[in-house]
Amino acid sequence: MTINASGWRPEMGGAGDAAGPATYTGNKGLMLEEALIFEIGDGHTTGVDIADIASAPSRLGGLERVRAIGLPGLSEPETVRHYTRLSRQNYGIDLGFFPLGSCTMKHNPRLNEKMARLPGFADIHPLQPVDSVQGALGVINELAVWLIKLTGMHGVAMSPKAGAHGELCGILCIKAALEARGEGDRKVILVPESAHGTNPATAAFAGFAVEDIPATPEGRVDTAALKARLGPDVAGVMITNPNTCGLFERDLKEISDAVHAAGGYVYCDGANFNAIVGRVRPGDLGVDAMHINLHKTFSTPHGGGGPGSGPVVLSEALSPFGPLPFTERYADGHITLVEEETVGDRHPDSFGRMTAFHGQMGMFTRALTYILSHGADGLRQVAEDAVLNANYVLRSLEDVLDAPFAHSGPCMHEALFSDNGMAEGFTTLDIAKGLIDEGFHPMTVYFPLVVHGAMLVEPTETEGKAALDQFIGALRSVAERAKAGDPALKSAPHFAPRARLDETLAARKPVLTWKAPDLPVAAE
Repeated sequence: MTINASGWRPEMGGAGDAAGPATYTGNKGLMLEEALIFEIGDGHTTGVDIADIASAPSRLGGLERVRAIGLPGLSEPETVRHYTRLSRQNYGIDLGFFPLGSCTMKHNPRLNEKMARLPGFADIHPLQPVDSVQGALGVINELAVWLIKLTGMHGVAMSPKAGAHGELCGILCIKAALEARGEGDRKVILVPESAHGTNPATAAFAGFAVEDIPATPEGRVDTAALKARLGPDVAGVMITNPNTCGLFERDLKEISDAVHAAGGYVYCDGANFNAIVGRVRPGDLGVDAMHINLHKTFSTPHGGGGPGSGPVVLSEALSPFGPLPFTERYADGHITLVEEETVGDRHPDSFGRMTAFHGQMGMFTRALTYILSHGADGLRQVAEDAVLNANYVLRSLEDVLDAPFAHSGPCMHEALFSDNGMAEGFTTLDIAKGLIDEGFHPMTVYFPLVVHGAMLVEPTETEGKAALDQFIGALRSVAERAKAGDPALKSAPHFAPRARLDETLAARKPVLTWKAPDLPVAAE
């Protein structure tokens, strides 16, 4: 790829496309074309003049750099502009509605951010003496108390860093409990089809064999099939409630009783707790362990692989086996951090540590702020509004999009559609790409796997009716184009920085390194 002195590349101009005529720069109004940083800078110059440094004896012990590092030399304005332009091509919850199903992309209140930046929370270190971080430990302890109350459980492990990490924590607690009672030979975990995809992976990672439990035509767990499979080799069941079809598992208490009677434990994937917080306590349904994604239910930031936090609430049967460390408040108000695997008789059965340090302090502070600012009644309304919004989306679109479980009654926090009824050759992918042209990040696609061409929409409680109406109108328009066989939809998006990509090729053969182009040799 070559660039002339102005920064223009040959492919920037040209014939133009459906979005309008070509421009000299490649820019489309304020949608700025941006080259790779290696193409902008020069590896032989920098944006700052630095005097040569006098040679001095090396202290690197033979590890000195032997060749140029290969990074471009940019001035500060060039660097700032590069990353700012890239950020403008990204989509985030602060730009608009983010309808990812089962991911709960809700607004992050700025009050939370202000509290997380307070001195004493933002600038502490995990190796500080316990007496110097009593306020931070108090936040962790207070949040733990709230999580236990909201779920009706006995204890909570605060150290897991994310949902999947929390799943592993719960399964390791189950494994430790079984071994403690001499039943470590129970090696089967039952996972319903409607559970989250990380559930079977977590069980397998912990050394268990995974067996599927089918779903009913209504999209819920086949309770009879699950009961029939229970036996002395079953360690437990991993169930998602509400499940990934957006439905509440009404038989969960019956399932829990049956699993307990057979000697197993019940793990509940709490990723969808946002739909029932303040209304249903999983502990009352017989759940033994459940992770809580703080970003999904309690509004901490989400994305980019973090920052994450996935506390795990535990039943009385599993609490003794939870991981370290944990906070403990004494009668005089002083809080300590229990970090040793055996400290008297306080936690002798812990399966050990999952992380080097306690947890994500910034996420704890934000989550507790969200809880305290809403209160018990506000949290109950969170669930009610999330369910109301999802049902509004479902009923507003079921006449133009196939809704496979609409006959099962109201959905919970998310509306599920399929690509049935589209014109021949048109799929969910075309609808998702068409939504990008409408200014929306696509919903979750092709998940859950039990629905062909699935489209999973979760509006959350933080979207108002006007925003939902605009999204519903956009999705309806794209769906009608797909049903009519609009050929332009097959090449969407047309207005994004890049047109439709070969995503399969990009995933299987990603180009992760940049190579300098071979420059023509000047004639002598």
